Amino acid sequence: MGTAVSARRYSLVAIVLHWASALGVLALVGIGLTMAHAGLTPVRQFQLYQWHKSVGITVLGLTVLRLAWRLFQKPPAYPAAMPVRERRAASAAHGALYLLLGELPLTGWAVVSLSPFNIPTVLYGLVPWPHLPLAALVPDQALAEAIVKRVHAYGAWLLIALLVLHVAAALRHHLILRDDVLRRMLPTRKSRSVSEPLGSSR
Repeated sequence: MGTAVSARRYSLVAIVLHWASALGVLALVGIGLTMAHAGLTPVRQFQLYQWHKSVGITVLGLTVLRLAWRLFQKPPAYPAAMPVRERRAASAAHGALYLLLGELPLTGWAVVSLSPFNIPTVLYGLVPWPHLPLAALVPDQALAEAIVKRVHAYGAWLLIALLVLHVAAALRHHLILRDDVLRRMLPTRKSRSVSEPLGSSR
C-alpha cells in the first residue's frame, strides 16, 4: 500500500519546492501590482522594488531546482480516467508555467540591468546581486529597456491567467471529480485512492 501511495504522490522535495514557489509567485504578484498602481512614495517604491527583485531571484533559483529535481524524480502519472486531451492540456499548462517562472525573473533582471539609473540590487538587504552585462551589447539602451519591460509586464499577466486556470483545474479535480490530483501535492502523510470516500478513515 505504501508503495502504491508514494507512486501517486509527489516527493517531499517536489512538494516543498512547489509550495515555496507558489508563495514566492503570490508575493511577486502582490508586490508588482502594488508598485504599479498604489502611488507610493519614492522611498516605499524603492523598498518594494528591492523586495520584488529579491523574491524574483529566489523564484528563479527555485525553478532551476525544480527542473533539476524532475530530471531525477519522475512525477506521478495522471489519473487513468483522465482523458487524453486533458492530459495534453495539463502538460502544456505546466510547461508554460515553468517557462514563465524562468522568463519573468530573467526579464526582470534584464530590466534592472538596462536601467539608466543603475540601481544596485541587494537581495533581502544582505547579498549584493550583479547586473547582467547587457548595457554594452545594445545600441539603444533605453529602447531595449522599454521592450524588455513590456515583455515582462505581458508575461506577468499571462502568468496570473495561467495560475487562475491552474488553481481552478486543481479545485475541479478535488471538488467535482474527487480524485487525488490535488492531494498528491499536499503535505499530507497519505493519499486516498480515487475509490475511497473523502470522509473515510483507516
